[in-house]
Amino acid sequence: MLRIGCHLSSSKGYLAMAKEAVKIGADTFQFFTRNPRGGKAKELDLADIRAYLEFAGEHGIAQILAHAPYTLNACSADGGLRQFAYETMCDDLGRLSHIPGSMYNFHPGSHVKQGVKVGISYIADMLNRINQHGFSTTILLETMAGKGSEIGRSFEELRAIIDNVEDSRRIGICLDTCHVFDGGYDIVGDLDGVLDEFESIIGVERLRAVHINDSKNPLGSHKDRHEKIGEGQIGLDAFMHIVTHPRLRHLPFYLETPNDLAGYQREIELLKSLAFRQ
Repeated sequence: MLRIGCHLSSSKGYLAMAKEAVKIGADTFQFFTRNPRGGKAKELDLADIRAYLEFAGEHGIAQILAHAPYTLNACSADGGLRQFAYETMCDDLGRLSHIPGSMYNFHPGSHVKQGVKVGISYIADMLNRINQHGFSTTILLETMAGKGSEIGRSFEELRAIIDNVEDSRRIGICLDTCHVFDGGYDIVGDLDGVLDEFESIIGVERLRAVHINDSKNPLGSHKDRHEKIGEGQIGLDAFMHIVTHPRLRHLPFYLETPNDLAGYQREIELLKSLAFRQ
């Protein structure tokens, strides 16, 4: 069974997001932990979380994915910004401890002329510090498209981060279809080959979630511009193979396409129909 959701606004709380998800045919969802451009998170509402957990259990909602703000840069040259990333992630993970089974996704960051090795060391150092708190939530490194000095443009860079985390049992990967395609991985013409490469470098057991997005730009463009499903350079045939692939079909999929709720509902229905074609 295809588990699929989309990105929802967290402004009204967990229960409201869950109800929106059910309304559009989703059985999971993603949300920003706070304003995606940064800022303080809302006060924790334990009553809302209890109501959400009851509703989610009744409606089969599972493995929701929290997304860190875009402004976090764990490998910034500015020590203050690195500390801000660490403190924000600790706060987010503390909140998520109230929601069993949830996951936390973040963009590794940009080294900004410091070099990849320095950037990787800073990211791993932050994760090592976070691990000292004993948080239970799985943390996902997102595959990136390779704009500018982004870390995570290749499977090798993500593997290097993991290798430098002392206890990486709760470190996984979120594969973004737009990002890996823009990063040069041919998931249209050679999905099996890309997944074989992922397996050999990182290990498929690390793959815990998929951001499922089409791309406005061609293979290897390093642009990171999401498009609606079937309206970009990846195309419907490739998405049918993605949602039915034996190495992927058990994972939760999260839409981040340029859509409103009605558009997400259409895409969820479309992807479910593709899953049933095979």
